[in-house]
Amino acid sequence: MQETTGYLVLNTGDVLEGKWLNHTQATEGELVFNTAMTGYQEVMTDPSYAGQIVTMTYPLIGNYGCNDIDFESIKPSLSGFIISTPSINPEHYEKKHTLMDMLAEFNIPALYGVDTRALTRIVREHGEVYGKITSDKNDAPKKFQVIDTIVEEVSTKEKLIYRTQNPANSIHTPHVVVMDFGYKHSIAKSLLALGCDVTVVPFNTTFDEIKKIDPDGVLLSNGPGNPKSLAYLADNIKKITETFPSMGICLGHQLVALAYGAKTKRLPYGHRGSNHPVKDLTTGKVMITSQNHGYVVDYDSVKMTDWYVSHVNVNDKSVEGLKHKTKPLMTVQFHPEAHPGPIDTHDLFVDFIKQFIVKGEKQHA
Repeated sequence: MQETTGYLVLNTGDVLEGKWLNHTQATEGELVFNTAMTGYQEVMTDPSYAGQIVTMTYPLIGNYGCNDIDFESIKPSLSGFIISTPSINPEHYEKKHTLMDMLAEFNIPALYGVDTRALTRIVREHGEVYGKITSDKNDAPKKFQVIDTIVEEVSTKEKLIYRTQNPANSIHTPHVVVMDFGYKHSIAKSLLALGCDVTVVPFNTTFDEIKKIDPDGVLLSNGPGNPKSLAYLADNIKKITETFPSMGICLGHQLVALAYGAKTKRLPYGHRGSNHPVKDLTTGKVMITSQNHGYVVDYDSVKMTDWYVSHVNVNDKSVEGLKHKTKPLMTVQFHPEAHPGPIDTHDLFVDFIKQFIVKGEKQHA
């Protein structure tokens, strides 16, 4: 593999040297790190990383290649990729492409040979860090925020309809609308596998449009950016979640909280990985979860007269889940579909479906 020197220049003044993994195309973005040991393909294709340069802390990336199954979106949206050591000759029975093939196909600027431990320490120390991947070490980043319209860039532009191959029963198949703020395909796959039909709609779909679809439940998906940039959707989201049994995941969790009067805040350096411990306050059980977010719901802003905090992060006590006291409405900050990651919390999808099954299936002639 030909080695061409590249640099990651940060707004902190730090410059880290590495080698280009593919073409030498400069890029800018927010620096974040992911601690997962597997799942680099899912990380690369997760729309929640739009506008970000992702650093993988695990030292060897690409050793099992990439396949045609584990894409979380049609194409990657991240701005760049930073790793320590690439695997040149991956081995796996499902392998269709190498890491380098994927980076080249989707024009993802990437560096290897970077001191990812040092880079992670910089992000942990400074919190919000922006950088530029470039061939000129004297270059400097000019972008210092993820744009407010980033969700619009990754959300579907048209309605997408998927039919389950595992109908729950012969009388009525539950139908879930997924509001796409940058949804991972494995969320829809999880619902389909549980016997639900799924309709994916644009992030700004109105209450009246969803009412015409007449779903049994609504799921507000994950996505990139600052939840406050979508505060203008609060009235629409509240109306939807007051009318239909609903579930929010990650960004969807934060948007529901904002719609009901809570506040969000930025974490020091985010939760991104597949080994984050979360405690279920109802059962006392601790589960290992997959996470990818830079913002959280402010615990003190939650209206405890209407809500209770259902889950908290074991490490920093941040809010990981909310449940409404009178409505069939639940939210979680982590990813129950856990792709990649442990499946400890997958049953939350079952709980979500039970919310509208218990309320009574719609009667059809």
